[in-house]
Amino acid sequence: MPNLGPVEDRPFTDVHYQEVLSSFRRRPDERLAVYVHVPFCHVRCLYCACDTTVTHSVEKVDQYLDALEREMDMVTRLVGRGRKLDQLHVGGGTPNHLNEPQLARLMEILECHFELSSDTCASIECNPRRASVGQLELLYGLGFRRISLGVQDLNADVQRAIGRVQSLNMVRDVYLTARETGFESINLDLVYGLPFQTQRSFLETLDQILELAPDRAACFSYAHDPSTRPHQHAINVNQLPSAAEKLGLFQNAVEAFTSAGYRWVGLDLFVRETDELFDAQREGRLYRNAIGYTTMPSTQVLAFGPSGIGEVGDALMQNEPDLRTWQKRVNSGHLPVAWGRQLSEIDRRRRDAMLYLMCNLQLPASSATDLEQEYSRLCRNAEHGLVEVSDAGIRVTSKGRYLLRGLCAEQDELVDWGSSQWRFRVPI
Repeated sequence: MPNLGPVEDRPFTDVHYQEVLSSFRRRPDERLAVYVHVPFCHVRCLYCACDTTVTHSVEKVDQYLDALEREMDMVTRLVGRGRKLDQLHVGGGTPNHLNEPQLARLMEILECHFELSSDTCASIECNPRRASVGQLELLYGLGFRRISLGVQDLNADVQRAIGRVQSLNMVRDVYLTARETGFESINLDLVYGLPFQTQRSFLETLDQILELAPDRAACFSYAHDPSTRPHQHAINVNQLPSAAEKLGLFQNAVEAFTSAGYRWVGLDLFVRETDELFDAQREGRLYRNAIGYTTMPSTQVLAFGPSGIGEVGDALMQNEPDLRTWQKRVNSGHLPVAWGRQLSEIDRRRRDAMLYLMCNLQLPASSATDLEQEYSRLCRNAEHGLVEVSDAGIRVTSKGRYLLRGLCAEQDELVDWGSSQWRFRVPI
């Protein structure tokens, strides 16, 4: 893939974003998704790779909601107010760090700017330690039907090492309450590669998760990078599993979930056989956008809040990650764009080809014209048994699935598809 060049060579300002949004207004029937980033937590977990702020100030959260409303005002003036949402995802941080009036206000802001209906797939991430019966009932009443609970690991030694202590009984209570409340889909997040994780301890966690029988389970790789996440200095690298041990942990997850009847989707997601994502992967129509895996490949994503990543038209963009900078930009009447890229036609074709490989585990031979030397490079992985090459194209093997993250990452200089939260490789 040709070098995309440093950001300075091709600046993408809030003016460029305005032009992109104005152009999108002329396509009123195009499918639309919204991602809202809630940048708050009550305490910082030591393994965390998210952009978040630790606060206990109700006023600070209220000020964030004020700015969020202003940001949506600016964006919807350009794309059109009241556009129908196919998909809504509220992530963080810890979205359920907001109190009940603040959660209600968040949805009021969204409903004032977009059309949400019973057909809108609305999902939210929650920390089990902050979830109460009343809060879960409120979230359901506000229209959320999908919920993702951050479990990470259930071993006490691992939890203490990462600063996230939550008992199995507490997780079970929250999970069962969410199920009884009526959530249609419950996802549990796990992380492998954490300090003190062993095959034995992780198998115990997997067994406990399978007893709960979630609809989906995501198993993310821990990335230790204290140079960009200084709080990770608190994690002792000598307590982390080796690369080989880490791969073994993920293999345990694959074997445990697939043996229990789940299907492995994309990089790190396990779903039931009846799940729409598995059907989409089997039929070659699975897609991944800035929110996650989806069956709606044409969806445009508007992102709101600090560090939110969006996709509109032929552009990718990311908001200012720092809460204060984001608020200052919004409150001064500017779209808070920190970085963006207007994709060329060849950029888009290459990106779509790599997404297709990641999601559907195959690449048609017709993509060779889009990837050029990258297609040849991928074919060479057949020597190592990672892919199979035929006249029809490239297919990822069972062995290659474990290294799919690397196969895709080495071809893309722009996006880190392998992170639990979509990230750009270009620093902002």
